[in-house]
Amino acid sequence: MPIFGKKNKSKENLTQNQQSPTDEPSRPAGSPETNGGGKVAKDNSPAQPPPRPKLVFHCQLAQGSPTGIIQGFTNVKELYGKIAECYEMPVSEILFCTLNTHKIDMTKLLGGQIGLDDFIFAHIKGRPKEMDVTKSEDALGLTITDNGAGYAFIKRIKEGSIMDRVPLIAVGDHIEKLDGKSLVGCRHYEVAKMLKEIPKGTTFTLRVVQPEMSGFSHVAASSGGKKKADFGSGKQTLRLRANGPATVEEDDDVSSIAVDKINNLLESYMGINDTDLSQSIWDMGKTCDNPSTFAMNIDESEFKEFGFTDDFIFDMWGAISDAKQGRLKAAAKEFNEQF
Repeated sequence: MPIFGKKNKSKENLTQNQQSPTDEPSRPAGSPETNGGGKVAKDNSPAQPPPRPKLVFHCQLAQGSPTGIIQGFTNVKELYGKIAECYEMPVSEILFCTLNTHKIDMTKLLGGQIGLDDFIFAHIKGRPKEMDVTKSEDALGLTITDNGAGYAFIKRIKEGSIMDRVPLIAVGDHIEKLDGKSLVGCRHYEVAKMLKEIPKGTTFTLRVVQPEMSGFSHVAASSGGKKKADFGSGKQTLRLRANGPATVEEDDDVSSIAVDKINNLLESYMGINDTDLSQSIWDMGKTCDNPSTFAMNIDESEFKEFGFTDDFIFDMWGAISDAKQGRLKAAAKEFNEQF
């Protein structure tokens, strides 16, 4: 009997009795045993490239569910599709995913990278909320991000801002409509631009959808004598790309610090947060030798649609240059040592 919801027809995608994601995989049929006594015939056929590893991830619905087995995806949209297939729901029900926590923790959002031992929690649509907001100040105080599959949502609310004083709004809410116009399918920067362009003094209607808030009460109790699984502690990650295959990469401290810095700049200048976009900008910038080349590459790429100003591009180059020279890494180490 499943722990949450209706019984899934695809039994192979759901572990029985909340099977631990740390269980050892069974040996593939036909694989050689190391303790056998017979000789292995020499294979003179041309050497074949090693098969690509079949990566398997474990998933639950954030409000509680059986553990699902997710595999065979190369980007975020395909991942959401696999989760929806596993739990027999429309993919449009999934708002976003967090890694290694069922809580609405914006520091744990799934972006363009997943650690090979990360546990995925999918947050689905809950109650819709509609409110009238008067823009009494120049800025609303929102940081917008999106799930990579058509839903923009609130990642951060500035303390003391207009939106902080609206009782119904919350971090994690999907911004569904603005004055009756659907924002489904819009990227975060498009939503942020629309909100920014609302004239001061205007009252507008905002419709949001909060994540499902049911209690997380269906997790099996930890059995004594077994070491607790240490999720999210590995160094290898699966890099998801909008174009091209997903690849397994080693975690790089320099890249991580540079991406965080670029992401902070995106939030300061544009009111958006996008780790995947920041990673792509870093990937482009680290191959450039000077700011002119970087600016030209930005103008000739898909990033042109963001309308980055010259000042912003120059600041991004400053972060990239500092990271390449090790200055950002040294500054982060210094901060950690002091505090």
